[in-house]
Amino acid sequence: MLTAKGAATRQRIVEGAALLVRDRGVANVGLDDICAATATSKSQLFHYFPDGKADLMLAVVRYEAEQVITDQLPQLADLTTWRNWQAWRRRVIQIYDAQRAACPLRALTTQLGTADPATREVVEGLTDTWAAYLAAGVQALKDAGEIDPRIDVQKTANAILAAVTGGATLLQSTNRLSYLEDALTEALDNMRRPRNQYVAGGG
Repeated sequence: MLTAKGAATRQRIVEGAALLVRDRGVANVGLDDICAATATSKSQLFHYFPDGKADLMLAVVRYEAEQVITDQLPQLADLTTWRNWQAWRRRVIQIYDAQRAACPLRALTTQLGTADPATREVVEGLTDTWAAYLAAGVQALKDAGEIDPRIDVQKTANAILAAVTGGATLLQSTNRLSYLEDALTEALDNMRRPRNQYVAGGG
């Protein structure tokens, strides 16, 4: 059990390591770099992360996953009206516009990777949590009669999530915000279209 001071020191190390990984990538960040950036001795680092870099990188993965959700709060947790959905959309665009390539999502999917089972488990948990927030919002609109009652809640939530992550990925690789703006706008507009338009559009 860590003391309050110990927990703060550990958190400082994790946050410092996360910033380095976002900027340089895992392969280009060593323990000496992390110690220098966080004003931490090697003995301190191993005190909190006995397995060294592997242990610390897993902590970074968990931190970055938390940041993806935390950055979107409180808007993500209150998607109960169309106005709130629009506020969340603006928040998402603002977040990724400000972060560009240095964002937690990119760190998780590109810098840290998902080959390691423990990392993949954290990323899957993030995806499930994110989708659950969106599904709750879609269900709220459905219950309020603001969208077609025949809409599939989970599929709609998944499509919105894919629009965000896909648009953010293209933003990071091209530096063009329009991909995220257009994908998210279309996903939300799709949610509000009458169900028969989906059927007709599908042939």
